This record gives sequence, structure tokens and C-alpha cells, in this order.
Amino acid sequence: MNKLLSILVIALAMPVCMFAQEAGAESEVQQFSGVDGVAKKEHISNKSGIPYVHVREADILWSKTIWRMIDLRERINLPMYYPTHSVDGRRSLIDVIVDGIEMGELVPYTATPGEDEFVMRMDTESVRAKLGAGVDTIEVQNPETNMMEKQVVISEMKTDEVKKYLLKEVWFFDKKYSRMDVRIVGICPIRDYEPDPGKYRTELMFWVYFPELRPLLAKNEVYNTRNDAQRDSYDDLFAKRRFGSYVYQEANVYNNRAISEYAAGMDQMLEAQRIKEQLFTKEHDMWEY
Repeated sequence: MNKLLSILVIALAMPVCMFAQEAGAESEVQQFSGVDGVAKKEHISNKSGIPYVHVREADILWSKTIWRMIDLRERINLPMYYPTHSVDGRRSLIDVIVDGIEMGELVPYTATPGEDEFVMRMDTESVRAKLGAGVDTIEVQNPETNMMEKQVVISEMKTDEVKKYLLKEVWFFDKKYSRMDVRIVGICPIRDYEPDPGKYRTELMFWVYFPELRPLLAKNEVYNTRNDAQRDSYDDLFAKRRFGSYVYQEANVYNNRAISEYAAGMDQMLEAQRIKEQLFTKEHDMWEY
């Protein structure tokens, strides 16, 4: 009799369990509805940059201002150039910067050779014009009347033509912590484009104060070529120095002239390497001191 009752209870409980499993599966489907992946990505969007350690002027025993050139055509720098349009929540570095300017979160400053002290501000329209946006009038032939007519052409920003970045950074020896450190001060996009057929031009766009840019960089992820699950932010990329660059200029008595102004070809490369090695040698000398 007891055995018969046990079988009857199990038979009645099975539909209830099956219904609960189906309901649970349905809730999981609803939970992950619209999520492109295994889980919803929230790590980067809720991330904030690690603040810099405060440094007193009295603790800086030695410092040197260096300008570095980042060429986005180098393989290691491709994650900063791509994607040229939003893909999987990722954006190129120039799109992050321009969006920050248009939203009023960043202040752009004029960029001309020798002018990188964040003094003269630019408005949003000037930035858009620098990147190729604007309204132009051209003459086209009307196929019906064969007469030339004026036509208004609206050009969008050509952010994909930004192929380089110029970094302004300060290397310094902190005697409080007895270490050599570096802080990026500013970043300047450089546009390589063809204004006329056969004529190529390289132009500095604008300067952005890097500490002001860091909160935006911390909330935008950059592609990790080795692991899709461990995406870093642009702030991580710069903090970990995961980019390729070469020394373009150093602070000097000759109006901070660039290396290209007094060296060319192989001599220019050797001079950039000399400045780079000088930084590491200086750190060793400080330890000796």
C-alpha cells in the first residue's frame, strides 16, 4: 500500500517539476533577450579611471617633456583606429574624443606647430571643419537642360582620415617614492588626407588635455586581440603603455624644435633612439645619486 502511494505522489509531482523547469528556462530566455553574448557587458561602462597619485612640486627632482608620435598604421596600434563605425559597443579613439567634444565634456585647444600649451580654445564647429565637415556649393550639369546648376553638398566628418596622434608627456623622478614616472599631458589627432588629387597633406587637428579625457577613456573599451572576455578600456591601454610610438620631439633651448628640423633619414631615427635611451639612463643615474 505504501509503495502504491509513493508511486502516485511521484506521478503527480512530475508535471509540476516539468512546468517549473520550463518556466525557469523561459525566464532565462527573457533575461538574456537582446544580449549579444553570454552575459551583459557592464564592467567597462561602470568603470572609472584610477586617479593619479598626487605629486608635490618639491618631490620632483628631475623632469623632461617629451612628444611622441603614435602611428595607427602600426599593428599594435590598430585597436585605436578600428572600428571605423560602432561595433559591439566599441568605438575608435577619435570617435570617443569627438563625441566628448560635441557633448561638452571636453575642451579642444588650437594645435599649430609650437602651440601646445592649452591656451586658445576652439568651438565645436571649428573641430568639425578641421575634420572635413562643412557645406559647399558645386556646379553640376542638369541632364534635362544641359545647363550648369549650383548644388549644395553637405560633407560629414572624415574621422577615418586620422592616422596619427601626437602625445605630450612629462617624465619625472619622484624622490618621495624614489622612482621614475610618466604622465601624459595632452593628445593631438593628426589627419592625413588628400585635399586635391595627387596632393597629400598632414595637419594637426586640435589638442585635448589628457587628464580631462581620462574619464571618457575609462568608460570605452578597446579590442583585446587575445581574449574577448577581458576587454580593457582606452585608459588601461595608455596606463599600461600598450601602444607603439617613437620620440618626435623633446624640450630644448631651440624653441622646442622637432627632431625633423635638424636631422633626417637614419640620423632622425638614431636621434629619437638616443633620447629614448637617455630617459632610462637618467633613471639609473638617479638611483646612483
